[in-house]
Amino acid sequence: MSAPGRNSQDRILLDPTAETHPAARARVPRLESLSGKTVGLLDISKPRGDLFLDRIEAGLNAQGATVRRYQKPTFTKPAPADLRAEIANQCDAVIEALAD
Repeated sequence: MSAPGRNSQDRILLDPTAETHPAARARVPRLESLSGKTVGLLDISKPRGDLFLDRIEAGLNAQGATVRRYQKPTFTKPAPADLRAEIANQCDAVIEALAD
């Protein structure tokens, strides 16, 4: 959450990967609506992440979104490049499950 008086453009996002030189990335504008959009749900293969995503999927479906499910082979490594490309090509937005 942001502090009072701060908008979302003031937020700093930290990348948890071991980047020695963090890359500056432009923020993608928010979708105005989820209706008719495809949202990818990425299960990182941690216990109970699928349960979390089941609940998220139900909420997204209620808002008119089409949901596509994906799963990383292991939570200990970043998603493979081909999986990241598949999600980027097939989805308007993505949610990653980080549940235990």
